[in-house]
Amino acid sequence: MTEGPRVSVTVVYAEPARLFEVALRLPPGATVRHAIEASRVQETRPDIEISADHIGIFSRKATFDTPLRDGDRVEIYRPLKIDPKEARRLRAKTQS
Repeated sequence: MTEGPRVSVTVVYAEPARLFEVALRLPPGATVRHAIEASRVQETRPDIEISADHIGIFSRKATFDTPLRDGDRVEIYRPLKIDPKEARRLRAKTQS
């Protein structure tokens, strides 16, 4: 049996000390949601929360329904520990 055309993508979730990365071949028309489900990241890493606000493709915001193209890198982002504006204020305060 011959396999039809497929889309090659990678799903990643990075932390300072470890990396989850899975390469996948999905059918044409697959979405970010399909890639995340096929990667089984939720089974491997049940401690992470995947939400629409924390996903992207090559550092650009994406939705669960974003169609994938060959070579895409689906990224699951960690929530921020501190608001970037607050972090700048704290740095400025300590440098004064």
